[in-house]
Amino acid sequence: MNISLTPELENVIKAEVDSGLYNNASEIIREALRESIKRERESDWLQREASIGFVQLEAGQLVSVKSKQELMDAVRQPA
Repeated sequence: MNISLTPELENVIKAEVDSGLYNNASEIIREALRESIKRERESDWLQREASIGFVQLEAGQLVSVKSKQELMDAVRQPA
């Protein structure tokens, strides 16, 4: 596989390898892909949860909270 990068991205990768944080460019690319996949999955989950929330809102299924702690407690409650 051959991957073309802009000079700016090549410099970023070289700097990361030179810093000692990574052994080679492949490690950086693999981590970047894993993070991209993780963000995509989290985004999909957030969109699903938002859709559920909007349906509940339209149905009048509301919860009143008076503090941040009450909100956190309500969010942590099992459905």
